[in-house]
Amino acid sequence: MKEFILPCRDLVVHPGMTLPVYVDNPISIACVEGAVASHGRIVVAPQHSIAYPTSPSDMYEYGTIGDVVQVLRMPDGALHTIVRTTDVVKITDMTIENGVFSGAVEYIPIANDENDERTILMREKVFETIQSMAAFRKFKMDKLRSVIQNYPMPAFVDSVIQTAEIDTDSALKILTIPSWYDKMVALFERVRVMFEAAKVEDSINRRVSMQMEHGRREAILQEKMRAIQKEMGEEDEETDTVNMRKKIEKSAMPDDVKEKALSEWKRMRNMSPMSNEGGLIKTYLDELLSMPWGVGDKSDINLDTARKILDSEHSGMRAVKERILEHIAVMKKTGSTKGSILCLVGAPGVGKTSLCKSIANALGRKYARISLGGVSDEAHFRGHRKTYIGSQPGRIMDALKRAHANNPVIVLDEIDKMGRDWRGDPESALLEVLDPEQNKSFRDHYLEVDFDLSNVMFIATANSLNMSSALKDRMEIIEMPGYSEDEKVQIAREHLIGRAAADTGWNMDNINISDDAIRHIIRKYTAEAGVRQLQRELTAILRRTLLENDGEDVPTEFTIQKIDDLLSLHQSAGFSKRIGFGISI
Repeated sequence: MKEFILPCRDLVVHPGMTLPVYVDNPISIACVEGAVASHGRIVVAPQHSIAYPTSPSDMYEYGTIGDVVQVLRMPDGALHTIVRTTDVVKITDMTIENGVFSGAVEYIPIANDENDERTILMREKVFETIQSMAAFRKFKMDKLRSVIQNYPMPAFVDSVIQTAEIDTDSALKILTIPSWYDKMVALFERVRVMFEAAKVEDSINRRVSMQMEHGRREAILQEKMRAIQKEMGEEDEETDTVNMRKKIEKSAMPDDVKEKALSEWKRMRNMSPMSNEGGLIKTYLDELLSMPWGVGDKSDINLDTARKILDSEHSGMRAVKERILEHIAVMKKTGSTKGSILCLVGAPGVGKTSLCKSIANALGRKYARISLGGVSDEAHFRGHRKTYIGSQPGRIMDALKRAHANNPVIVLDEIDKMGRDWRGDPESALLEVLDPEQNKSFRDHYLEVDFDLSNVMFIATANSLNMSSALKDRMEIIEMPGYSEDEKVQIAREHLIGRAAADTGWNMDNINISDDAIRHIIRKYTAEAGVRQLQRELTAILRRTLLENDGEDVPTEFTIQKIDDLLSLHQSAGFSKRIGFGISI
C-alpha cells in the first residue's frame, strides 16, 4: 500500500522525534488530510526544488515515516500538525496526483546500539568538535550541553545537524546509515571538516585584520584573496586578479613570449597590491594578451570576386585596378604577402584611402588605417619603453590590436607627410616595418617581444613623391591620375548622388539631374583632380532645396539654371568656392 508523502524543504528528521509541522499550502493540507483519512501514517521527505515540487525528480528518495498524532485547524485554514516519527524509509514507485505525492516504502532498520560504549564515546567526540568550533561560529553551547545530558540519540543527531547547518545531502546520508555508531562516525567526519574550514576562515580573517590599517578596501580584498589561495595550496595556479596566469597559458603566444609573460606575472604576484609598479605590469600583461597571437583571417582569395568588388566600389582607374589585381594574383599563387609594398600616389580626393579599404574587402581581411601626417617621433612606430610615464605600444601594434588579426590590410596614410626632429627619425623605423626580411621579428619598445609582421599587407598613400629615395626604393609606386570629366559624371551617378541623398535625407526617386547638369557643376564649381568638391556641391544643392521647401524633399529637376541659382545662394551665404587642391578664392 502506498503512503502519502509530505514534501519539506531542507528538513531531515530522525525516527523517535516529535515533529510539529505547520501546513498552509492547499496541496500539503490535502496530503495531511488524506493521510489522516487513510490510516494516519505519513512520510516526511526533503525536496530538491525551492518551490513546491511538481515531479518525482524534485524529491529525494529517502525520508522518515511517522504517525499523525494531532491535527489542529487554524482560523485561516492552515493546519498545525504533530507527527511522531518511527522509521527511516526508502521511497519507490513515487507518483503524483493533483499535486499530492504518494509512493511505496521500504523500511530501513537501525541497530539498537545507541547505549553501546563506543557509540557514547563517539558522541562525545562529536560534541567536543562542535564545542571547539563554537569559538569560530558562535554556537549556543548551553543548548547543546542540555542535549548531551538529557536527550536521546535521535534528538542529539538532529540538534547537531540543525545547529551546525549541515547540508541536506549530508544529513540524508547520515539518516540512512543503519547503526547509531556509524551515524556518529559520519557525523564526526562532517563536523570535523567544518571545524577545519572554520579554522582556515578564522586564520584568513586574522591575517586580513592585520592589514586593515595599511590600505583601503580594495587592498584588503586583494590580500584576503591571496590568503585564501595560500590556505588552499593553489598559490601557483591562480592569479591575484582575474586568472591572468590561465589566460597566458591558454594564449597562442610563441614560447619565448609566453616565458616573458609568465616572468612578468610572477613579479606582479609578489608585489604589494598598493604598488604602482604592480599596476604597470598588469597593464603590460593586458596589452600583451590583447595582441592577435595566432589569430588571422583564413578566407581564400577569389580573383573574380576581388575584381567585382573593386569595380562596384570604384569607377574608372582601370590601369590602377589591374595592377592591384596582379598583386592579389601573386598573393594567391605564393600564399603570402611577401613582395613589393604598394604606394598609391595621387592628388587629394582621387580615392586612394577608399581604394585601400576596397582591397581589404576583396581579400576578405580586416582593415586598419594609420595616419602619418605630422609624425616626427620614432616612438609612434616602435612604442615607448615601460619606464616612461604614460608609455604605450606603437601605432603598428595598436593597429593589429584594433584589427583583431595578425594579417590585416594596414594603410599607411599620407606617408609623404612624415617629418623628423630631435626625437628621432620615424622613417628608419618605417623602413624596418616595410622590409620583408626584417619585419618577421619586429620588436616594439613597449612590448619588448618579437611580433611577425610578414603576414600583414601594407599599403601606403601619398599626395606627392616628396619622399626619401630609400623609402621610394622599398615601395612600388602606383600613380593615380585625376579623373576625366566622363569618369566624374559616372562616379557622381553611381556613388556621389546617393551619398549626398543619404547625408541630407533625400529620397533618390525625387532627384532628377541630367549628365549635362553634372558636367556644369564639374566645369564651373570644381577644379580638382578628385571628386571631393563635387561631392560637397551636390550635397549643397540638396540642402538648399530642402530649405526652400520647408524641409521636404519634393520631386525636383535640377536644371543648369536651378543649380546656378542654388549654388550662388550657397556662396553668397558666406561659403567660399574651392578650386584646385584645397585653395580658396
